[in-house]
Amino acid sequence: MNALSEQILSELRHLLSEMSDGGSVGPSVYDTARALQFRGNVTGRQDAYAWLIAQQQADGGWGSADFPLFRHAPTWAALLALHGDPLPGAADAVQAATRFLEREPDPYAHTVPEDAPIAAELILPQLCGEAASLLGGVAFPRHPALLPLRQACLVKLGAVATLPSGHPLLHSWEAWGTSLTTACPDDDGSIGISPAATAACRAHAVTQGSTPQVGRADAYLLAASRATRSGIEGVVPNVWPINVFEPCWSLYTLHLAGLFAHPALAEAVRVIVAQLDARLGVRGLGPALHFAADADDTAVALCVLRLAGRDPAVDVLRHFELGELFVTFPGERNASVSTNIHALHALRLLGKPAAGTSAYVEANRNPHGVWDNEKWHVSWLYPTAHAVAALAQGKPQWRDERALAALLQAQRDDGGWGAGRASTFEETAYALFALYAMDRSEEPTGRRRIAQAVARAREWMLARHAAHALPQTPLWIGKELYCPTRVVRVAELAGLWLALGWGRRVPAEGAGAAP
Repeated sequence: MNALSEQILSELRHLLSEMSDGGSVGPSVYDTARALQFRGNVTGRQDAYAWLIAQQQADGGWGSADFPLFRHAPTWAALLALHGDPLPGAADAVQAATRFLEREPDPYAHTVPEDAPIAAELILPQLCGEAASLLGGVAFPRHPALLPLRQACLVKLGAVATLPSGHPLLHSWEAWGTSLTTACPDDDGSIGISPAATAACRAHAVTQGSTPQVGRADAYLLAASRATRSGIEGVVPNVWPINVFEPCWSLYTLHLAGLFAHPALAEAVRVIVAQLDARLGVRGLGPALHFAADADDTAVALCVLRLAGRDPAVDVLRHFELGELFVTFPGERNASVSTNIHALHALRLLGKPAAGTSAYVEANRNPHGVWDNEKWHVSWLYPTAHAVAALAQGKPQWRDERALAALLQAQRDDGGWGAGRASTFEETAYALFALYAMDRSEEPTGRRRIAQAVARAREWMLARHAAHALPQTPLWIGKELYCPTRVVRVAELAGLWLALGWGRRVPAEGAGAAP
């Protein structure tokens, strides 16, 4: 094994060993802006305001121009946080943001897209209303398709006195909460593992003189800020902690690359598996220990435990079964394709019937044979890599020429893959995971085509690899696009490791192998 492969394994061991600190998540414009606005005092937060201004794009909006659906929430929030701010550049930023929102097409004028950001129906009308009262007369988008959904949700919330700690709707409390009686902090001091919701609740606690709750919120927000690795107090992530999601997805990714059982990672994997095994209760697991269980995290945890030789009960996943598909959370607006992909993979690993789930996954391809209608990740390469692995599970002769042709055709001239205007390391790794799953069952011509694509991808990745680099591109869907830093870094490293050893390695514990 060459020195770079050893270095990759060493960095992977280090990343896995760090996953007891609540998780690492990149900074969020939306949550940082809301937290600053709710605090209402520039003093002591000048660096955070300066960071917020620095994230504004040349067109006046915040967020990537590659994915316009996810720009409204951070832009509204930044505009509101910076309005009236005396810091240099704030007034100009507000003017540019106003012009951006006036001319930007309203994606919710008539319908609600399947991949809309989390709680868009609650958050965007709330932000729009705040801006209208602050900047009356400006022709902002009004998001009319969201209004009936918001109203229906508020009616439902009005009938509930208090939501239990960790309830999914608490994650967007800043968009609907008006009383501390409806906000129940968890053991980490957060409201729904959301910095924005926690900051909003803290503001209410200040006005009501609830000193203990203010202190707990402050401690949580400080810890969440440190999780961004930005070094700026007050810059916070989109979600935190992610102390179940982060280790679950990281080990699942190792499996996709054939690294799950690698001797160099065995001890780090063993520690995480033991923790997951102890934490998996009768209701399943959520993204964090103190958050509601969901089908996605539960399914991936089941996959990881089965791959480690455990025999977890599939009953924990059945709580989320609705007909022939699985819902991520009961009552969610629309089903997630990747949640069902992960459920299918878990069922196959556990040797359980999965015909209905398999049919649902197959039915949600696009005409090119790949999956591009996902609600938790903006790139089609993420669900495609996971779907190929799930469909190939336990079927050594499984082939899919349509998906293979689409993947090879989508490779860019530079050798990478990307759903936006440029290739990204993360998405290139997903493409390699999918090709790895297909390679074993391909005939010689297909394997040569795959090997050629991998060689080009390897050169692209080698030219951009740097040890211990922090991923910067947000591609995961929350209230805006965000980046779960360690999860993405594990994918990047696993993809490069796979590319380095291509042709000398036969898929063993990975694609197509029976459990």
